[in-house]
Amino acid sequence: MASEGYAHPEFLVDAAWVDAHKGDSNVVIVDCEVDAAFARGHIPGAVLVPDNYEKDPDSGRLFLMLPDQFKSMCEGLGIGDETTVIAYDHSRSLTAARLWWALNTYGHTDVKILNGGWRAWIAHGGAVDFERADTTPVTFTPKRDDSKLATASELKQACEIGDSVIWDVRSDGEWDGSNSRGNKRVGRVPGAVHLEWFNLMDSETNEFKPAAEIRHILAEHGITPDKTVYSY
Repeated sequence: MASEGYAHPEFLVDAAWVDAHKGDSNVVIVDCEVDAAFARGHIPGAVLVPDNYEKDPDSGRLFLMLPDQFKSMCEGLGIGDETTVIAYDHSRSLTAARLWWALNTYGHTDVKILNGGWRAWIAHGGAVDFERADTTPVTFTPKRDDSKLATASELKQACEIGDSVIWDVRSDGEWDGSNSRGNKRVGRVPGAVHLEWFNLMDSETNEFKPAAEIRHILAEHGITPDKTVYSY
C-alpha cells in the first residue's frame, strides 16, 4: 500500500488506486515527463504537462508561473477547482513532486503523487496508452500562497541564524561547482548542507522511503524538526 510507513499518506496513492479511479470524472492524471517519454507510452487518459517545472518563461524560467499562466496551464489540462489530480513521472517523482508543490502553492491541495511513478504502474500490470486524451472545460481559480517560499534576502539572513538549516538538494556536480547547469555562477550557499533529493527515494522501486528512514537520513545531516529548514 502507498500509505504504509508515511507521515502524510494522504499525499500518495498506489498503482491499484489509480487503476480503479482513472476513469472517474473528477480525476485528472498528469504525466510530468517530456513529449518523447509521453509518446512512448503513458497511463490511459493521462494528460501531459506542457512544462514539467511550471516555470515563468518571462523570468528566464527562474520563478514559478504567474497566476494567469498557471490558470491557463491547469485549465488546458482539465484541472478545475474540484479536480483530484494524480501526478506521476519516470524520474523518482522529481517532476511529479514539483507539480504537487506548484498546485499547493496555488491553493489546490487535492493532488496526490503515484508512489513509484511509471515503474509502479508497469509493475502493477497497468494498461499503456499512446493517444492524447481529450479534456473537459473547467475553471481553475489560482489562490497563490507564498508562505512556504523564501526570498533571497531571507536566505541571506538565515545564513546567520544558528537555529536554521540550509539544505542543498542539488547534484554533486552543482554542489562542488563542476556542473553549472547553464547558470552564470557556480557554487553553493555558505554554510549549506548537501543531501541530494534522490537519497530519500528507494532506488529499486522509485517509491519514497518510509518516514522513519527519511528522518534518520535527515538527522545525519543535521536536518531536524527543531530547526527552520530552507531548501534549494
